[in-house]
Amino acid sequence: MKIAYLAPEIPALSATFVYKEILKLNDFGTDVVPFSVHKPHSEASDPQLGELKENVIHLYEAAKWTVFLAHIYLLFTKPIHYLRTVLLVGKDMFNLGGVSRKAFGLGFRFFYSAFLAKAMIKNQCQHLHIHFAHIPTDIGMYASSLSGISFSVTAHANDLFERGWLLKQKVERSAFFATISEFNKRYLAGKGINTDNVQIVRCGVDDEQFTQRENFVPGKNFKVGVVGRLVEKKGIDTLIHAVALMKKKGVDVELYVAGSGPLESELTKLAGETKNISFLGSMAHTDVAKFISSLDAFVLPCKIDINGDMDGIPVVLMEAMLSGVPVISTKVSGIPELVIDEVTGLLVEVDNEEALAAAISRLRIDSELRETMIQGAIEKVSREFSLNVNTQRLRSLFMNVVENS
Repeated sequence: MKIAYLAPEIPALSATFVYKEILKLNDFGTDVVPFSVHKPHSEASDPQLGELKENVIHLYEAAKWTVFLAHIYLLFTKPIHYLRTVLLVGKDMFNLGGVSRKAFGLGFRFFYSAFLAKAMIKNQCQHLHIHFAHIPTDIGMYASSLSGISFSVTAHANDLFERGWLLKQKVERSAFFATISEFNKRYLAGKGINTDNVQIVRCGVDDEQFTQRENFVPGKNFKVGVVGRLVEKKGIDTLIHAVALMKKKGVDVELYVAGSGPLESELTKLAGETKNISFLGSMAHTDVAKFISSLDAFVLPCKIDINGDMDGIPVVLMEAMLSGVPVISTKVSGIPELVIDEVTGLLVEVDNEEALAAAISRLRIDSELRETMIQGAIEKVSREFSLNVNTQRLRSLFMNVVENS
């Protein structure tokens, strides 16, 4: 089975789950042809990535005359497909306002879709799978229409909640439309979309890279940490306020923030000169496991940002849980499907620094609760959120599409 894969950036530090899935599919005997919309802004440095980096095709790096020739090629080799796709694009542009910025964006992405379509035909791809339901799916569904090659999608969070245009059409046109949580499926249904074609496929964590730590010895101060982009929806500001509140009460706690992003200077300023809060900057994915395993607790207090965007189910929570580190998060999006309060972790309300401080303090003093949740978390992730389990599920869906096409 030969599958084309398309994502915004491959291999990206901010979306390691995409390349991990590709590598696992290769392990399972699926031949994957990787396509990336852009070159990664922050490229992942995993040692397994040598061959993938060499093979990935960056669509927006293609010369415009090459893309134009792809249109000519498809017009003459697949004229019916080509004309039908032009009409489809026109209809979609009209649905987005005709002369709106989003509509012109569709036209731009249709232009590059021909390059992808021709490449899939030349590589004899049997199916196209796309991560994220916004820009990559615009390109991919038109490439599918041009080439006659079926496509499917995995939708995550921002691509639904903030940038979810033409979702009804994308669900209807896809061979299947996967998403990472029951919450997302209900969200689509709430938009009036028929979800019979929607499959739940979790973003899986690599249970070979993240394993339960052994012989962990807590330090004098309770060490709390978080890994993530420094953006509003991660709720790092609430975490800083909670730790500062605990410090004022004389609680020995330290906070380590790993990651970078647009709010870095603002959050650093918010932390001020508080000596128990440290910013570690961007961290290679190969170093994340060691960092997480050094913590007494992993805390990610996600929230809904000013644009309505929110996390889906952050993979980093799964990584911490598999590592045997107790987690605290919030009642947002699909997170309660992973973090079950007092069973696999602790959940608090969004933007509630007092409740967050209380949850951290509770973990600090209640060793029995910590151990109970650690075991519950490992069982939950291994059973439902494993990379192996979910990649096998995805591969079965691909096989079903290919065998019935």
